[in-house]
Amino acid sequence: MQLPPGLGRYARRLAVVAACYYAGARLGLLQALINDQVTPLWPPTGVAVLALLLGGLRMWPAIVVGAFAVNFTFTDLGATVLVTAGNTLGPVVAYLLLRRAGFRPEVDRARDAIALVLLGGFAGMVVSATIGSATLLVAGVIDGGLFWSTWVVWWTGDVLGVLVLVPIVLAFRRLRWRGHPARRWLEAAALLVSTTVVMTVATTHNLRLMYLVFPFLIWAALRFQHVGTAPCTVIAATLAAWGAARGSGPFADMGLLPRMVTLQAFNGTAVLTALLLSAVIAERNAAREAIERTVEQLAEVVARYQPLGLGKLLPPKPPEER
Repeated sequence: MQLPPGLGRYARRLAVVAACYYAGARLGLLQALINDQVTPLWPPTGVAVLALLLGGLRMWPAIVVGAFAVNFTFTDLGATVLVTAGNTLGPVVAYLLLRRAGFRPEVDRARDAIALVLLGGFAGMVVSATIGSATLLVAGVIDGGLFWSTWVVWWTGDVLGVLVLVPIVLAFRRLRWRGHPARRWLEAAALLVSTTVVMTVATTHNLRLMYLVFPFLIWAALRFQHVGTAPCTVIAATLAAWGAARGSGPFADMGLLPRMVTLQAFNGTAVLTALLLSAVIAERNAAREAIERTVEQLAEVVARYQPLGLGKLLPPKPPEER
C-alpha cells in the first residue's frame, strides 16, 4: 500500500526525528549520574524542541516514539508511559512558550536570545524534570532523599540539551559555506581551537578558570554573530557537562547538587551572554544596512533630478533680491 505523497513525507520526517532522538539519548546516557538514566546533558530534548520549531506541533508523535523507545528499559510500563509523557510535554510547553513570545529561528534579536534561554530552556524543562523525578520516586527507583538531586540533574540535562543543540542547528541552517576568504576560515578555526583548549584546561584543573572562555565568546559574537557563538557555546557547555559528570576541575570535591547548580549557572550565563551579544550586534548590523539602503535610494532620487538643473528646482527670487 502506497501512502499519499504528503503523508509519506510526513512519516519520513517523523521517523528521522525519532531516530535522532534515540541516537541522542544513547550519547547522553554515557554520562548518566543517577540510576544510569539521569544525565547532566540530554541531547534528545534539543532534538525535540528543534523538531517542533522547524516542523510545528504536528511533530509530537516522533517525540513520543523516541522517548518511549529510550525509556522502555523500565520494568513498570506505567513508569515508562509517565516518563515518556514528561519527555514529550516539556518540549511542547517550551515550543508553545517560544511561539507565544514571537520567537524567530534566526535568533537575530535580543528578545529571541532571552526567550530561548529563559522560556525554551529554563521554564519549559521544569515540566519534564518534575514529571520524570516524581515518576522515579513513585516507582521506587529513588528514595525521597534523592528527589531534589534527581530533579536538578534532570532539569539541567534537559536545559543543556536545548541550549547546546538548538542554537547551533539554527545557526548552521543560515550559514553560507561559499564566498568567504581564506583568512575568515582561519580565524574561525583559531576561535574554535582556542575555545576548546581553554575549556579543556579549565575543566581538568582544580583552578576555577572556566570564566576565561568569555573573551572567546565575545570574540565569536563580534566577528561571526550567531554562526560563531553557537559552536563556541556548544564546546563550552559540553566540556563543562563532561567535567561535572566526572567531578573534575572546578567540580572536584563537590556534592551532586552543588555540581549541578554550578554547571547550570555557568552554562546559562555563557549561552545567554553569547546569544544576547550576537543578537544585539546582528540588530545593529541590520539597522546599519537599512540606513545604507535608504541613503542609496535618496542618492538615486537626487541623481534622477540632477539633469533638470538646480535652478529649476529652486523657487524664484523676490524682485528686491534680483
